[in-house]
Amino acid sequence: MDEIENQNQEPDNLEEFAPKEPGKNRTPIFIGIAAVLTVFLIFFFIQNKNLKEEVTTTQADLNQTVLQLDSIGSELDKKIIEIQRLGGDIDTLLVVKEQLEQEKRSLLTTNQVNRSTIQSLQDKVDGYSELLVLKDQEIEQLQAQNEVLMTENTVLKTEKNILSDSISSITQNAEELTEQVAIASKLKVEGVMIYAVSDGGREREDEFRNRHIDNLKIEFTVAENRVAPIEGKELLIRIIAPDNNVLFDVTRGSGSFTFEGRELFYTAKKEILYDRSSQSVSMLYNKGSDYESGQYIVEIYTDEYLMGKGSFVVK
Repeated sequence: MDEIENQNQEPDNLEEFAPKEPGKNRTPIFIGIAAVLTVFLIFFFIQNKNLKEEVTTTQADLNQTVLQLDSIGSELDKKIIEIQRLGGDIDTLLVVKEQLEQEKRSLLTTNQVNRSTIQSLQDKVDGYSELLVLKDQEIEQLQAQNEVLMTENTVLKTEKNILSDSISSITQNAEELTEQVAIASKLKVEGVMIYAVSDGGREREDEFRNRHIDNLKIEFTVAENRVAPIEGKELLIRIIAPDNNVLFDVTRGSGSFTFEGRELFYTAKKEILYDRSSQSVSMLYNKGSDYESGQYIVEIYTDEYLMGKGSFVVK
């Protein structure tokens, strides 16, 4: 009976002594999940850190590139001013300057700047830097050329001043010579004689009475002058009365001329052909009325200068 009861109770204890199934232990699964999450978090942290570092580096490179562009722009301005002052061509530099400004504006306004963009700009910065070096060389060449030109200009100015002084001296000498020739070429009259000619043809000189004067006869000699031009000369005779008035009658050939900037009247004129040799001249003048008593002055002019003078007295 006891055995039967034991046999009957055996099934109640089978579950307790039965071996457990391997899939029922979940601890390794939790550990695996935790490990995967840890690895993912570490990867995410590293990636995020790298991204932040890349963004920080990119921003630093961006700032550095902008500063370099600003510096190159300032240098370009200086080069443009200097090359223009030296007379060089600045058209290419102006185009480069505008392109640089556009790139800088684009760099500052864009929201997407990556390493590739910055590297491209950095390459351009290097190109701009090389251009500045070339322009420095061009400026040195222009300065050397300008120094040569300045030296040549100084020499030319010195030579020009010397030449101008020489020309001025020559001109002055020529003017002086011309003046001397003009003075030397002036004609002079000598031996001025005035005669009173009566109706009967009798001549009286020096002093004579009114009743003896039917005509005045004026004689003189135009002196020899080897530097005077051979040409026709118009001799103007002024007879000045005691009251300082000139005997004047248009119907008898009187007129006027300019002497030392003022108008003078002449009594009569005589035309001759002067050939540089001594030449005697004689002319008659009929006043047609009585002469006042006193001393009369006879002046002879040509080409607006006085050739000589004489006088006579009417009693």
